[in-house]
Amino acid sequence: MPIVAQFLTEQAPDVLCLQEIKTVEETFPFEAFNALGYTHHAIHGQKGYHGVATVSRIPMKEFSRHDWQANGEARHVGVELTGPGQDMVIENVYVPAGGDVPDREVNPKFGQKLDFLQRMTDWAEQIARPTLIVGDFNIAPLESDVWSHKQLLKVVSHTPLEVETLQRFKDAHGFVDVGREFIKDPERYFSWWSYRSKDYRVGDRGRRLDHMWASPELAAKATGHSIYEDCRGWEKPSDHIPLVTEFAL
Repeated sequence: MPIVAQFLTEQAPDVLCLQEIKTVEETFPFEAFNALGYTHHAIHGQKGYHGVATVSRIPMKEFSRHDWQANGEARHVGVELTGPGQDMVIENVYVPAGGDVPDREVNPKFGQKLDFLQRMTDWAEQIARPTLIVGDFNIAPLESDVWSHKQLLKVVSHTPLEVETLQRFKDAHGFVDVGREFIKDPERYFSWWSYRSKDYRVGDRGRRLDHMWASPELAAKATGHSIYEDCRGWEKPSDHIPLVTEFAL
């Protein structure tokens, strides 16, 4: 919570989406968020694992929960903004990492990840409102989204099969990769660095695992996109960094 509070104090986004909160709703730090002005909450938690939360300074309400993992894991919550002129849904998702071996026959977790994405794709075909889907997709689709395309081709998160599967999800609704609208490929763009390196800057072995994708009509209202790489160097940091997209609603 201290690094979350530091980020909110410095940047003050209207809405914050968190993944892998690893706590149930009863033990979520509501008071700390309320003290910072984030008095609207949508929590889909799970003890010790997974979990997502969306908090906001502006009016919103929970809109959806999908079990794309098909086993009850808390990996999604959707909200709709309820202020005037804010016809917008924000879907907050934590896609499974998929284990270490990119073969569903020997690694069931990899198959679960692909099936999760297929359920997301089926859902995306039915979207009828301006939607922003954000979160840890656990896939870096572009060559410039990883520190070494050649060395990671057989590493889960950048395999051709995962990239193709994610592209089908994107095409199902015509989502726009908002981050890449502002940070153009092939410019370097990472959002995650492993804890295995004591200093993430040494070697800069990053990947872009986190995404913000918008419906075409909503993407047209995007006015800016920023990444906060310095947060990775804070005390006891997350291995992921925050992304912020601004919209003129």
